[in-house]
Amino acid sequence: MKKILLALSCIVIFSCSNTDDNNNCNFLLDVGVNLTVNTNFPQFSQLQFTGNAVYVSGYGNSGIWLYRASTSILYAWDAADPGLVPSSCTTLVSTGVGDIVENNCNDANQFSLATGVGFNNNSHSCTLLPYRVENIGNNTYLVSN
Repeated sequence: MKKILLALSCIVIFSCSNTDDNNNCNFLLDVGVNLTVNTNFPQFSQLQFTGNAVYVSGYGNSGIWLYRASTSILYAWDAADPGLVPSSCTTLVSTGVGDIVENNCNDANQFSLATGVGFNNNSHSCTLLPYRVENIGNNTYLVSN
Protein backbone atom coordinates (compact mmCIF):
# COMPACT_ATOMS: atom_id res chain seq x y z
CA MET A 1 0.00 0.00 0.00
CA LYS A 2 2.87 2.38 0.81
CA LYS A 3 4.44 1.68 -2.58
CA ILE A 4 1.20 2.58 -4.35
CA LEU A 5 0.89 5.85 -2.40
CA LEU A 6 4.52 6.68 -3.10
CA ALA A 7 4.09 5.96 -6.81
CA LEU A 8 0.94 8.11 -7.00
CA SER A 9 2.67 10.92 -5.12
CA CYS A 10 5.59 10.84 -7.56
CA ILE A 11 3.23 10.93 -10.53
CA VAL A 12 1.37 13.92 -9.13
CA ILE A 13 4.54 15.81 -8.22
CA PHE A 14 6.35 15.24 -11.52
CA SER A 15 3.32 15.75 -13.76
CA CYS A 16 2.51 19.15 -12.31
CA SER A 17 4.26 22.18 -13.65
CA ASN A 18 4.80 25.48 -11.95
CA THR A 19 4.83 27.34 -15.25
CA ASP A 20 1.64 28.32 -16.97
CA ASP A 21 2.01 29.67 -20.48
CA ASN A 22 -1.58 30.87 -20.40
CA ASN A 23 -1.61 32.47 -16.96
CA ASN A 24 -3.22 35.56 -18.49
CA CYS A 25 -5.96 33.58 -20.23
CA ASN A 26 -8.30 33.34 -17.27
CA PHE A 27 -10.45 36.42 -17.79
CA LEU A 28 -13.53 34.79 -19.33
CA LEU A 29 -16.37 33.47 -17.20
CA ASP A 30 -17.75 29.96 -17.59
CA VAL A 31 -21.11 31.23 -18.84
CA GLY A 32 -23.77 28.62 -19.61
CA VAL A 33 -24.54 28.51 -23.32
CA ASN A 34 -27.49 26.75 -24.93
CA LEU A 35 -28.06 28.08 -28.47
CA THR A 36 -29.94 26.34 -31.27
CA VAL A 37 -28.82 27.33 -34.76
CA ASN A 38 -30.81 26.40 -37.86
CA THR A 39 -28.92 27.32 -41.03
CA ASN A 40 -32.22 27.38 -42.96
CA PHE A 41 -33.20 30.55 -41.05
CA PRO A 42 -32.16 33.84 -42.70
CA GLN A 43 -29.97 35.02 -39.80
CA PHE A 44 -27.85 31.84 -40.08
CA SER A 45 -28.15 31.09 -43.82
CA GLN A 46 -24.56 32.23 -44.51
CA LEU A 47 -23.41 29.22 -42.47
CA GLN A 48 -24.52 26.93 -45.28
CA PHE A 49 -21.34 27.92 -47.13
CA THR A 50 -17.76 27.06 -46.19
CA GLY A 51 -15.66 29.98 -44.96
CA ASN A 52 -18.55 32.13 -43.73
CA ALA A 53 -19.05 33.38 -40.20
CA VAL A 54 -22.00 34.76 -38.23
CA TYR A 55 -21.91 36.71 -34.97
CA VAL A 56 -24.66 36.02 -32.41
CA SER A 57 -25.03 38.48 -29.52
CA GLY A 58 -26.46 37.70 -26.11
CA TYR A 59 -24.60 34.43 -25.50
CA GLY A 60 -21.31 33.63 -23.81
CA ASN A 61 -19.15 36.45 -22.48
CA SER A 62 -19.48 38.83 -25.44
CA GLY A 63 -21.53 36.90 -27.96
CA ILE A 64 -20.53 33.92 -30.09
CA TRP A 65 -18.81 33.65 -33.45
CA LEU A 66 -20.03 30.72 -35.57
CA TYR A 67 -17.74 29.65 -38.41
CA ARG A 68 -18.41 27.10 -41.18
CA ALA A 69 -15.04 25.36 -41.60
CA SER A 70 -16.25 22.70 -44.06
CA THR A 71 -19.50 21.11 -45.20
CA SER A 72 -19.51 18.98 -42.06
CA ILE A 73 -17.75 21.19 -39.48
CA LEU A 74 -19.19 24.21 -37.69
CA TYR A 75 -17.11 25.94 -35.01
CA ALA A 76 -18.40 28.15 -32.19
CA TRP A 77 -16.09 30.55 -30.33
CA ASP A 78 -16.73 33.03 -27.56
CA ALA A 79 -16.50 36.52 -29.06
CA ALA A 80 -14.48 37.95 -26.17
CA ASP A 81 -10.72 38.39 -26.38
CA PRO A 82 -9.58 35.67 -23.93
CA GLY A 83 -6.41 37.43 -22.80
CA LEU A 84 -7.87 40.76 -21.74
CA VAL A 85 -10.04 41.89 -18.87
CA PRO A 86 -13.52 42.35 -20.40
CA SER A 87 -14.26 45.93 -21.41
CA SER A 88 -16.08 47.80 -24.14
CA CYS A 89 -13.28 47.12 -26.64
CA THR A 90 -12.62 43.40 -26.08
CA THR A 91 -15.54 42.01 -28.13
CA LEU A 92 -14.09 40.54 -31.31
CA VAL A 93 -15.38 41.98 -34.58
CA SER A 94 -14.82 40.96 -38.18
CA THR A 95 -11.90 42.57 -39.98
CA GLY A 96 -13.62 41.97 -43.30
CA VAL A 97 -10.69 39.79 -44.35
CA GLY A 98 -11.54 36.07 -44.47
CA ASP A 99 -11.94 34.36 -41.11
CA ILE A 100 -10.06 37.00 -39.08
CA VAL A 101 -11.63 38.77 -36.09
CA GLU A 102 -10.03 41.37 -33.84
CA ASN A 103 -10.73 43.43 -30.76
CA ASN A 104 -11.15 47.22 -30.90
CA CYS A 105 -8.57 47.88 -28.18
CA ASN A 106 -5.24 49.62 -28.79
CA ASP A 107 -3.44 46.27 -29.20
CA ALA A 108 -5.93 45.05 -31.89
CA ASN A 109 -5.37 41.35 -31.13
CA GLN A 110 -6.42 39.18 -34.07
CA PHE A 111 -7.66 35.58 -34.17
CA SER A 112 -8.55 33.03 -36.82
CA LEU A 113 -12.09 31.64 -36.63
CA ALA A 114 -10.83 28.58 -38.55
CA THR A 115 -8.41 27.59 -35.76
CA GLY A 116 -9.16 29.75 -32.71
CA VAL A 117 -5.49 30.69 -32.58
CA GLY A 118 -4.23 34.25 -32.30
CA PHE A 119 -1.60 35.77 -34.53
CA ASN A 120 2.02 36.33 -33.50
CA ASN A 121 1.60 40.07 -33.05
CA ASN A 122 -1.05 39.58 -30.33
CA SER A 123 -0.31 40.96 -26.88
CA HIS A 124 -0.89 37.46 -25.40
CA SER A 125 -0.79 33.80 -26.47
CA CYS A 126 -4.37 32.88 -25.54
CA THR A 127 -6.66 30.99 -27.90
CA LEU A 128 -10.36 31.62 -28.39
CA LEU A 129 -12.75 29.91 -25.97
CA PRO A 130 -14.51 27.12 -27.89
CA TYR A 131 -18.05 25.87 -27.43
CA ARG A 132 -19.33 22.41 -28.26
CA VAL A 133 -21.32 22.15 -31.51
CA GLU A 134 -23.61 19.15 -32.03
CA ASN A 135 -25.37 18.45 -35.33
CA ILE A 136 -28.93 17.53 -34.33
CA GLY A 137 -30.21 17.11 -37.90
CA ASN A 138 -32.09 19.13 -40.53
CA ASN A 139 -29.33 21.78 -40.74
CA THR A 140 -29.79 22.40 -37.02
CA TYR A 141 -26.99 22.59 -34.47
CA LEU A 142 -26.87 22.85 -30.69
CA VAL A 143 -24.13 25.12 -29.34
CA SER A 144 -23.38 24.51 -25.67
CA ASN A 145 -20.64 24.13 -23.09
